[in-house]
Amino acid sequence: MADALAPRGVFGVLAPSTNSVVEADFAAMRVPGVTPVFSRIHIRDQSIGNDDEMEGLLEQIRVEEGHAIDRVCTAEPDYMVMGMSAETFWEGMEGNRRFCKRVSDRAGGLGVASGAEACEKILELFKVKKIAILTPYQPIGDENVVRFFEDMGFEVTKIIGLRCPTAVAIARVSEEVLREKLVELSESGCEAIVQCGTNLSMLKLADEAERWLDMPIIAINAATWWFALRQNGIDDRLQGVGRLFREF
Repeated sequence: MADALAPRGVFGVLAPSTNSVVEADFAAMRVPGVTPVFSRIHIRDQSIGNDDEMEGLLEQIRVEEGHAIDRVCTAEPDYMVMGMSAETFWEGMEGNRRFCKRVSDRAGGLGVASGAEACEKILELFKVKKIAILTPYQPIGDENVVRFFEDMGFEVTKIIGLRCPTAVAIARVSEEVLREKLVELSESGCEAIVQCGTNLSMLKLADEAERWLDMPIIAINAATWWFALRQNGIDDRLQGVGRLFREF
């Protein structure tokens, strides 16, 4: 029998315990009959002020993610969604594939939506090859993001990393800063802008920026949720969260 509130699907979502944005964004994109069930990956040290600290955060995620998967699987989800993005880009295309397989295997073979793979598919739909990227990361994070997109055959015209000092600080980046960086990226000769970092609040701003920059702005949370829905045959269109949900 189907879940009473989620006859179209129960999605298990993994998110860092420090993340206050992705759950709110997914709630803003809710569609009837689908329930995202969140499971938190315990982050004990949220410092990401340099490359070593960012690597340390990812090491914590790798240790704790299995426990988070085990917890959410007690709800018997139909599908898994990654409410984090850095790990999905790490070590390029092959790293993404290994990560998704690891999650799927731990979750009993369930399908997995990752932000990296979602962006790949979406950029193909928009038929663009030159992209600019905005992240909250340190240089090592930016290097891995660029590596992923270059593995996928995209040209990165510019990347801006905001160098946030902690994981929680990502959610505190102001809209003023984000607007300034989007304009700067748009002047790099790109055809689209991709935003990484699921704790960076870009859902509504990306929808607005598409109008004044006249190009696709791919907010990672919209991309991941869209991909999860479409992979499960759910094609609801949404307004106010970007061209992606209006057109595809």
